[in-house]
Amino acid sequence: MDLSQFQTFRVAACDLNGRMRGKRLPASHASKLKDGSVRMPLSSLNVDIFGADIENSPLVFESGDIDGRLMPTNRGAVPLPWLDVPQGLVPMVLHNDDGTPFAGDPRHALERVLARFAARGWTVDAATELEFTLVDDSGRGLKTVRDPRSGRRMSAPGILSLGQMDAFDEFLSALYSAGAEMEIPVETAVSEAGIGQFELTLHHQTALRAADDTWLFKTMIKGLARKHGFVATFMAKPFEDDTGNGMHMHFSVLDGEGRNVFNDGTEAGTDIMRAAVAGCLAAMPPSSLIFAPNANSYTRLVPGAHAPTGAGWGYENRTVAVRIPGGPPSARRIEHRVAGGDINPYLSFAAILGAAITGIEEGMTPPAPITGNAYEVDLPQLAPDWDSAIDIFETDPMIAKIFEPELIRNLVMTKRQELARMAEIPSQHHWKTYLETV
Repeated sequence: MDLSQFQTFRVAACDLNGRMRGKRLPASHASKLKDGSVRMPLSSLNVDIFGADIENSPLVFESGDIDGRLMPTNRGAVPLPWLDVPQGLVPMVLHNDDGTPFAGDPRHALERVLARFAARGWTVDAATELEFTLVDDSGRGLKTVRDPRSGRRMSAPGILSLGQMDAFDEFLSALYSAGAEMEIPVETAVSEAGIGQFELTLHHQTALRAADDTWLFKTMIKGLARKHGFVATFMAKPFEDDTGNGMHMHFSVLDGEGRNVFNDGTEAGTDIMRAAVAGCLAAMPPSSLIFAPNANSYTRLVPGAHAPTGAGWGYENRTVAVRIPGGPPSARRIEHRVAGGDINPYLSFAAILGAAITGIEEGMTPPAPITGNAYEVDLPQLAPDWDSAIDIFETDPMIAKIFEPELIRNLVMTKRQELARMAEIPSQHHWKTYLETV
């Protein structure tokens, strides 16, 4: 993209909560991006959900709040179709001043995991299914969205309803158009089980590009929703008595010849696939903080409510946390079904794929696949609450195999600060914090 067509453009990197942190620059600065002359404090990727510095973080006063160097990712510049004044965005990644990757950047964490696959001559293909809910925040409390045709407030779900998609056709069509402009491969859109809830699927592609596009797509959905007069939220549970939002991730692994290493020509899949499943199961409870990173996240994790809480797996079974979908053996893949819609895509991808490659490297073996209702099976459980999730993440040896110590420290400090601040806010007002920040 030629950034000179714009008066200004933006640069942004991803913080630990998945939010964009960056700057707005004049078009004349475009030529300076590749030399790392655009700088930003390392601490800016380690602020809390409110945007505040982390108290006692070594990245702030102890180090003098030093700058890092922003470098463009290989994703390339994209337009921002939801803005009235045309602008571009250049996705960036943060490096230390000496040019080495900043360990606190979530995108670097995913790159580090993917390097373990690359060491075997493998690449990872991935795709995401993103659920979000359209809501009305114009009053004192959060309310369900109004039907654009009638102006009446929606009061019933519309599972796979074409009529509900007709009601929001202008918005959904704008998502597809914006996806094409931003080169994000938007595939299926469906009306989901929640009131005003939709799910959109992105086409499978290389894992790093899939994470990039998921991050960009979440921002685009929120921007276009505001432009159309309502709010799109990825909160795990916008309404206590309604369906929550999840983000499923599918992945397969290809060897140097492009062959799927999970495919043995049968429905069962290979030993490599089962080792990857075993790794995902082993890392699931200690990764609770990644899949449920906020106070609101734990209202979604209720057994029997279509949000898996137990570390189990199975073939063509939507009650399990790790599902092996049907279809031709050449397309054999793993679907990870635990994460809420409020996750950081880079950290979620890193946790899932880091667990999978650890399972493969260590030759792990999963328990027997579950048939029937997994909610009725006694399984290892995700952390029961936010506080426990933080503690487990900080000390678990499986997490230490996936993430660098600096990122673990930064995320734990961030979430402990948020835990303390959210405890001071009545739970019925938590939506005001999370509505568009997750």
